[in-house]
Amino acid sequence: MKTVSDINNIRKTKSVILFDGLCSLCDSSVQFVLKRDTKNKFVFASLQSEVGVAFLKTQPETIRATDSIILVTENNVYSKSTAALHIAKSLNGFWPISILFILIPNFFRDWVYDGIAKKRYKWFGKLETCRVPTQEEKKKFID
Repeated sequence: MKTVSDINNIRKTKSVILFDGLCSLCDSSVQFVLKRDTKNKFVFASLQSEVGVAFLKTQPETIRATDSIILVTENNVYSKSTAALHIAKSLNGFWPISILFILIPNFFRDWVYDGIAKKRYKWFGKLETCRVPTQEEKKKFID
């Protein structure tokens, strides 16, 4: 069984992406990151996993209320649009330039983010169960 201490140990060397394992959009986003994380900076866990649930219990309400994406780095925990921008900053290609959107006030970025998040199941569908990673991907998943 994985615990919060597992995330705290992992975050010393890698960033942890916690995602909604039942959301098709979130699953597609994980696949997107997996393909572009050539520097091997990220590991993943669903918010519904034991480690995801345990980690959320240790966080402030603003983080616990996030139901779509959380980025746990060595020194910070980011959610919503800020998490997405920090993830993009670490990917291959032209994605790092998207960090410039951080200049847009957080309340506006998260307003847009929340609007999409509220409709994500309607627009993109909901999975019945969390997707099982391939053998190659399993080493990138905590749980």
